[in-house]
Amino acid sequence: MDERAGSTVKYGGRAPDRHLGQSIKRGLLCRCPHCGEGRLFRAFLKPVDRCAVCGEDYTHQRADDLPAYLVIVVVGHVLMTGYMLTDMVWRVSPWVHMAIWVPLAVLAALVTIQPIKGGVIGLQWANRMHGFGGVDDDNDPGRGAPLP
Repeated sequence: MDERAGSTVKYGGRAPDRHLGQSIKRGLLCRCPHCGEGRLFRAFLKPVDRCAVCGEDYTHQRADDLPAYLVIVVVGHVLMTGYMLTDMVWRVSPWVHMAIWVPLAVLAALVTIQPIKGGVIGLQWANRMHGFGGVDDDNDPGRGAPLP
């Protein structure tokens, strides 16, 4: 057994399954992927260190850039479809398009970034990525040496 940050890590044997869809759904709802009860964020994009209900540790999550990329893809496709449909139905000037679509893009990005980040944290938790499996990535012998 290995003692790290007050938690016991047990090696060997089969780890219990973690349901991927349920974990992502709980993350999208900004809830703890483990128990579904505790809050996942303490501030807008700052995850809690530990779940207040089940004690799951979130200090090692690495949901850094992927949520922003997903927001760009999702919001970009939705808004571009709206832009093109609007342009085909009503002939409006570029300034009107700017007045409509720029604020909508900013608002949509702000509304979707936190749930998408929660979903990415749920994905990492379900797949035991980045320390959620009990092993720290820094000590992974399969990672190789750092580049010079």
